Amino acid sequence: MSRGFYIGRFQPYHNGHQSVLERIACSADEIVIGVGSAQLSHSVANPFTAGERVLMLTRSLADLACPFYVIPIEDIQRNALWVAHVRSMTPPFDTVYSSNPLVMQLFTEAGVDVQSPDMYERETHSGTAIRQRMLDGEPWEHLVPPAVVDVVREIHGVERLQQIAGSD
Repeated sequence: MSRGFYIGRFQPYHNGHQSVLERIACSADEIVIGVGSAQLSHSVANPFTAGERVLMLTRSLADLACPFYVIPIEDIQRNALWVAHVRSMTPPFDTVYSSNPLVMQLFTEAGVDVQSPDMYERETHSGTAIRQRMLDGEPWEHLVPPAVVDVVREIHGVERLQQIAGSD
């Protein structure tokens, strides 16, 4: 049985993430999804809590033809220990799927097989671009799965982001 690992901040989870996970599901028997920077929320760069991001993922992947586990992973400030930290928080995995240069380097140094999946329309499908659209009142809903739209509305996420981006 093969188990893949995919990590992201998912601020918010978007169609680019969905595309990558659907492709991983074709090559792995199970997927471990790490919700990175789990301790961060309520800031412009990280407006959503780990629990909210777990909801976005689990609802969006409900029909994925592959079992998956969503695990919040808090940051540690020592990159040399990060892989061991991730392994301590997750079920065992064989392959890491990432295009993040630091993640790729750290897992490669640890002797883990690393695959770099092609990113889906990276220019428009980035959390930064989507959050900016939310701040500017521009359409963003088409860039995320419908379940994410539902979660963001349920938690009043756009209003939260706009409030915390304001100045006093």
